[in-house]
Amino acid sequence: MANLTVARNLCCRVTVSNKISNCVAGVTVVSQRNAGTYNPSVVPRGRGGRSSFSGMSVAVFGASGFVGRYLINRLGREGSQIIIPHRCDPYYVQHMKLMGDLGQINFQEYTVKETERIRDIVKHCNVVINLLGQDYETRNFHFEDIHINVAGTLAKICKEEGVGRLIHLSALSADITSPSKFLRTKAAGETVVRREFPEAIIIKPAQIYGSEDRYFNHFANQRFAGGVPLYFSAWKSVKRPVFVTDVAQGILMACKEKDAEGKTYEFYGPKPYFLSDVIEYIYRITRRPYIKYPLPKFVLKGIARGFELYPFIPWLTRDMLEVQHSAEIPTEGVPGLEDLGITPKTMEMNAIIGLRRHRADASYHFGIDDIEPVPVAKS
Repeated sequence: MANLTVARNLCCRVTVSNKISNCVAGVTVVSQRNAGTYNPSVVPRGRGGRSSFSGMSVAVFGASGFVGRYLINRLGREGSQIIIPHRCDPYYVQHMKLMGDLGQINFQEYTVKETERIRDIVKHCNVVINLLGQDYETRNFHFEDIHINVAGTLAKICKEEGVGRLIHLSALSADITSPSKFLRTKAAGETVVRREFPEAIIIKPAQIYGSEDRYFNHFANQRFAGGVPLYFSAWKSVKRPVFVTDVAQGILMACKEKDAEGKTYEFYGPKPYFLSDVIEYIYRITRRPYIKYPLPKFVLKGIARGFELYPFIPWLTRDMLEVQHSAEIPTEGVPGLEDLGITPKTMEMNAIIGLRRHRADASYHFGIDDIEPVPVAKS
């Protein structure tokens, strides 16, 4: 979106310096082009908060996902003007309308294959954030489609339209040699985005936990299966779970950081844990019996293959198993949350937020301090 001024009987497109004026339905839309969000020519207005203008006109692709709602809320309370492209039913995203002041959040229907529609959305923005991703493949969209092709197309369009800042969400364990197709395509997507938009900001979070995650909730729900089957490597796989609010705040700060262009950031929790210890802690929080039994990889993959045949959202896939058991090792020298002024929250203090509903005695207040903490993984 952009700054809005009333115009009468005009329908034109005028280019002046680095600003482009578009007239739609009697409203002139002035797009701050090629101006980073920190440019002094984009002057914030108001006292701050949702009823102000922060200087950012942001399009958030993938806002209907897990991280999206937290990010939109933070952008909205900063006074940003936000476009939310979506292909789902409007009822699934209408709750986000309340996250910004009246008229600050605009919903646009689109599909990832409509390049001209994408172009029409981003040409009014000085910041574009790509949260698009999926942890399972469907008949219509494979990992390559979303993580590589769409990411590259979006980056190319943003470059052509003069978008000031592009932020792309990847994964901490992304590796072109990974046994997980999800992680391989995420790594390839980073390369494509860098090629099309060299100044893009790449953000690589560890696996994210929170109220609506498919991470901690997934393991907690396995109590219905009588336990959590794991690879033998679960007792050696180091995990760095990161809280969803930290990721959302980190993305917001990356939008405003002056020297962030072209950088890669890694977001991860403050302590390393072994995967087996993380799951055991989840069951201590939920006050339910934990049965752990390691299985050979081929047996567990055979079980996951059966779930893949489910016609709707699969509960488990073979690729999910590889992601779950992949090690999350931060890269030395790569900036993280602390470099953006954020102190990452510990899992011991925040896991309860999403796991409380799984408790056997949910109405009974059981202090977090009474639960044995997770042992830190030692290399």
